[in-house]
Amino acid sequence: MKILAINPGSTSTKIAVYEDKRPVLVRNINHGVDELNTFSRIVDQFDFRRSLVLRELEMNGIPFSFDVIIGRGGLVKPIESGVYEVNDTMKHDLLHAVRAHACNLGGLIASDLASLIPGCRSFIADPGVVDELDDIARITGSPLLPRISVFHALNHKAVARRYAKEQGKKYENLNLIIGHLGGGISVAAHRCGRVVDVNNTLDGDGPFSPERAGTLPAGQLIDFCFNGQLTREELKKRISGQAGLAAHLGTTDVPAVLKAIENGDAKAELIMNAMIYNIAKSIGAASVVLYGKVDAILLTGGMAYSDYVISRIKERTSFLAPIFVYPGEDEMEALAASAFGALTGELIIKEYR
Repeated sequence: MKILAINPGSTSTKIAVYEDKRPVLVRNINHGVDELNTFSRIVDQFDFRRSLVLRELEMNGIPFSFDVIIGRGGLVKPIESGVYEVNDTMKHDLLHAVRAHACNLGGLIASDLASLIPGCRSFIADPGVVDELDDIARITGSPLLPRISVFHALNHKAVARRYAKEQGKKYENLNLIIGHLGGGISVAAHRCGRVVDVNNTLDGDGPFSPERAGTLPAGQLIDFCFNGQLTREELKKRISGQAGLAAHLGTTDVPAVLKAIENGDAKAELIMNAMIYNIAKSIGAASVVLYGKVDAILLTGGMAYSDYVISRIKERTSFLAPIFVYPGEDEMEALAASAFGALTGELIIKEYR
């Protein structure tokens, strides 16, 4: 099986070529700010990024012949997890997504390139808007503001399946708590193959992270929004982008913060430990969702490389269940594995409606 995976991000386009489960080519094409500023809308970057994918394949001598092309899932309407064939309905929703993001281009580029190859199919898998929440998890104290599901679904599902395979079990038979520890942090309760509760990682609730504010005191937030000091867009950045470690310490670089702690920076130590404390609280809350019946806690994402972070999370949560660590977030491998599973019949190919 020849697989091409495409992952458009805010400042890069990642591509990977796989033969079955073996990587043949993995590339990260970085885009300068000046390059991207020439486009008034993210959707206008389609031709630019598409041409870069084709150029990278040509430069590396990769024949333009694939069985499937899979793109990173965009911010479409809420759907259950899985592999979806790109169809006209999905392309419409990607073009007119409520929230503009480069990931919306993944399925569009995949579909366009696949149409040039006879018999080639185009997929997306486990987009960030995967929604499998229990109804009770959606309810807040205001009917105007229900909880919504936006999280690192691709990595959550990939890590869950990897753990299940290692244990000789099925993901659908396990109760797991998974914490993705990156620029944003998502902590989810996985019950028998479904994410029944998770914090809104993009700009909602949960623990604060290197760049996001997480849950904030509602009354103080309202007062802050109406003090006239910041515009709506500036306020948005204060909860996502210029929040968390960035707001407290002026950086999202966790290794740099840990180095400052080594050098005796008391403020850096307090803020880092507060973030870890909030992560641990979220893990504890997820265990309540699962009635305390937790097979394992899985920690992943970039911060999972840090012994400082992981050891302190373990100190607070290891009594709940065994803890397994899967550092990083190999989105390209996860996309390729989803495509391979779909083509071999291991995973069901779903229809987007």
